[in-house]
Amino acid sequence: MRLTFWGAARQVTGSMHLLELENDFKLLIDCGQDLERERKIAEDGTYQAIFPFEPSQINAVVLTHAHIDHSGFLPNLVREGFEGEIYCTHATYDLANLLLHDAASLNQRKIKKIDKSKKYNPAHKEQRLLKRELYLAPHVNQTLGHFKLLSFKQRKKIGDGLYITLIPTGHLLGAANVVVEAEENGKTTRIGFSGDLGRYDYPLLSDPEPTPEVDYLVCESTYGNRHHRATGDPEEIVLDVIQRACVDKPGRLLVPAFSVGRTQALLYILNKLCVEERLPAIKIYTDSPLAKASTQVYQKHLSLLNKEAKDFYKENESLFDFENLVYLDSTKASKAIANYTHPYMVVSSSGMIQGGRIEYHIKQNIQNSLATVLLIGYSAEGTLGHDLLNGRKYIVADKHELAVNATIENTDIFSGHGDLEDLIKFVKWQSPEKLKKVFLVHGEHSSMIDFKQTLGNEGYAQVEIPEKGQSFEL
Repeated sequence: MRLTFWGAARQVTGSMHLLELENDFKLLIDCGQDLERERKIAEDGTYQAIFPFEPSQINAVVLTHAHIDHSGFLPNLVREGFEGEIYCTHATYDLANLLLHDAASLNQRKIKKIDKSKKYNPAHKEQRLLKRELYLAPHVNQTLGHFKLLSFKQRKKIGDGLYITLIPTGHLLGAANVVVEAEENGKTTRIGFSGDLGRYDYPLLSDPEPTPEVDYLVCESTYGNRHHRATGDPEEIVLDVIQRACVDKPGRLLVPAFSVGRTQALLYILNKLCVEERLPAIKIYTDSPLAKASTQVYQKHLSLLNKEAKDFYKENESLFDFENLVYLDSTKASKAIANYTHPYMVVSSSGMIQGGRIEYHIKQNIQNSLATVLLIGYSAEGTLGHDLLNGRKYIVADKHELAVNATIENTDIFSGHGDLEDLIKFVKWQSPEKLKKVFLVHGEHSSMIDFKQTLGNEGYAQVEIPEKGQSFEL
């Protein structure tokens, strides 16, 4: 059999791995949106096809979790001829439903902008192709019809001599590591795919569970060369920032946060502080319809949450709703708070300050010395979040330069990714004598190089860092 890496190869986004069996069965593990690909198209103007293979020849897909860098190109796969089934957990389906429809809504706005642009030429092939891949709500609905839902640890036969099992991994509600078992020529080969590895003792989510013994391991490496900096209780870290930003001074605290996962963890911590009567009496605005819908999915799947969250819900009857929390449903309500004079906190997407309502809040407050921006997640290169974290002195909004007078802070206490120690633990569930090869994906190249050296020191000699399009015979 052959394993080819078509995404998240020496980069973070666009997870997409193709496993081809000798009987010509083709299994795709994840089908993610590739931000690096999109940036390259924007920079050099050369269109790059989404898929380097024929989608109609793919027999099945396994989706590790709902985040767009793992699920975001599924509608395009279906549009291009895929007719098989997409396997994932029930919670992943519910969140993917929300995220893919949200992406379709953004695409609708992009198409309108393209149509109005004087630079758009319908006769230009590359521009036409780029516009064509912007799927809409009907394409998402069609894609959702291909989903086949599995429970964790359910061993499922999906082809002749081919089985998959989904192992809980934390990171996001419903997220899984995948074990693929393929029988060929009287021999069974087992391949493990990490998806995105979660961290231990994370708010709401259960810890990652051990992956059974495999012959080959595909491992993400987002934190392959670093540890989480923030230590201690999330409650104390959040309380300290709120105190300094909104109580010690009459300021505003802006928190860019991904609508699915990160926002729920933060709201849960705020709720705990409220129950303990330690949360300052300020208004806290959640400005993301997607985040509001996602909290309902989390409450629907209480059985997947950790014991602490279940006990908290049993005692308080709510995970996310508390006094002074206000959900902003409309764009009008979102913009209105810019005129408020009282101290407040607003949690809004996107987490990297790349699109979403948070851009308006940043634009309105970035010159305000009483404002604080707290980044609580990873910000990729090329995003405003990344620029602010690296000391940018001004931003451009509506063609105007705005000085960065606001205080910029960050914490990784809410990062959903396991750090170096967690990644090492994940790999060490496998015997270095029996594991034939480790493939490192989903990380910056420098992180992969360092992680490879670390694994070598732990006794794992066969470690590969695949290039995009590189194939390996297993």
